[in-house]
Amino acid sequence: MSQIGNGFTRQINRSDMLMCVLCHDAPCSKACGKLDPAGILRSIWFDNEKYIADKFPENNPCEACDAPCEESCVKKHQVNIRELLTRLHSEVKPMLDIKAPVDEDLLRTDMCGIPLENPFLLSSSVVASTYDMCARAFEAGWAGACFKTICSFDIHEASPRFSAITGDNGSILGFKNIEQLSDHSVAENMEIFRRLKEKYPTKFILASIMGQNEAEWEELARLCEENGADAIELNFSCPNMMEDGLGSDIGQVPELVEKYTAAAKRGTRIPVLAKLTPNVASVLPAALAAKRGGADGIAAINTIKSIIGINPHTYISAPAVHGNSAVGGYSGNAVKPIALKFIAELGKSPDLSGLHISGMGGVETWLDALEFILLGSGSIQVTTAVMQYGYRIIDDLKAGLNYYLAEKGFKNVKDAIGLALDTISDSTDVLERDTVIFPKFNREKCIGCGRCMISCADGGHQAITLNEERKPVLNGKKCVGCHLCVLVCPQRAISSSRKRISR
Repeated sequence: MSQIGNGFTRQINRSDMLMCVLCHDAPCSKACGKLDPAGILRSIWFDNEKYIADKFPENNPCEACDAPCEESCVKKHQVNIRELLTRLHSEVKPMLDIKAPVDEDLLRTDMCGIPLENPFLLSSSVVASTYDMCARAFEAGWAGACFKTICSFDIHEASPRFSAITGDNGSILGFKNIEQLSDHSVAENMEIFRRLKEKYPTKFILASIMGQNEAEWEELARLCEENGADAIELNFSCPNMMEDGLGSDIGQVPELVEKYTAAAKRGTRIPVLAKLTPNVASVLPAALAAKRGGADGIAAINTIKSIIGINPHTYISAPAVHGNSAVGGYSGNAVKPIALKFIAELGKSPDLSGLHISGMGGVETWLDALEFILLGSGSIQVTTAVMQYGYRIIDDLKAGLNYYLAEKGFKNVKDAIGLALDTISDSTDVLERDTVIFPKFNREKCIGCGRCMISCADGGHQAITLNEERKPVLNGKKCVGCHLCVLVCPQRAISSSRKRISR
């Protein structure tokens, strides 16, 4: 999801198309005949406006059109499709610096030396839990999948098992699950691996496993290699296990992480990654323990223990299962800032140099993925966004990242790994505190709502008033340059000024 204040400027934003529901087999595209409005709107939604603007025809076919797309929309005339497409042609296309790459060679990378056609994999979850699901994802363009965690014990899931916090248009911001591991037998999962590898030999199979003791960790790793897995991911992080001593209980004890990593390594010659829990103050002790155990890489993060949705009448949190609830795992775009903190911690550690980092936690767009890459991730795993929008998001993940890499002149996606690490500090002591950067008001975009004044008065430093025309006026003597006004403006009519003053 696009973030306010990340320095990435867009001409068209999600807020411009909030009524669009990103339909399956969308009627708007069927009605058009000249363009694919649904695909174009989806690209805008997923921060991919530059790529799709480059593909837009030079002569805008929307200008002399009576907009049958809007007439056929499932929300008839509630989405300004023609206006959005026209803005893409008139506002974005003229600003492009390069043509979109003709191939995806820039995205080619590897995991522990094993080739990946792009950095994007499904993460271990329901989205990668059957042969059919993985096959459809591979056909869609995903480089691989981390298959839902394989174990030798019985799994009985609760119903319902999902709940969410949603945004203004109903899209999921934060997602809670009480899902557990694969409910297929080990033998059934091994058959799935064999079939996938036979049909899709170039796709990457990352086998997530969980054992109850050293012997099980070793045996499961051996079986996965024998049946076609390219690498193993050790689930030391699931927060939803019914029994103690499993999942995140292991990830919180470095000695167990080391012991079970070593056990898995004894069973296989293929790369082994330890998937670590975020339910700790620091991920480094477990990561270093995994390295001592022989891990070739680290995967992070899994979901965060959470409680959401307390019913004001029954007093039960969601999801409620026959009158009871439980702490569950929180994911989605809301956890991304926490995930990035842990990825940076891993990326900055010299003791982990050389280990592959597979990053996840709130990735929804190519820009989200790029942030993980810039902090040290060599591959990206996705679940919650797929659960909400489907495997089809891979189109914009690949196209957007590919366009960015070409635009910046990178030779390969691996050249971007870790570039932001030197800008991150664990302490705010490094920050310069002697200048103030004032906000700058765009009076043409300003609609005079006064939200900037309210926030500055009640949450800032009382530096903004409104004039007789309801336009903001800044008192430079009171302004401290906090930029709260920039963040709250619904019109994005406030930006950073070049004007600075020394304290």
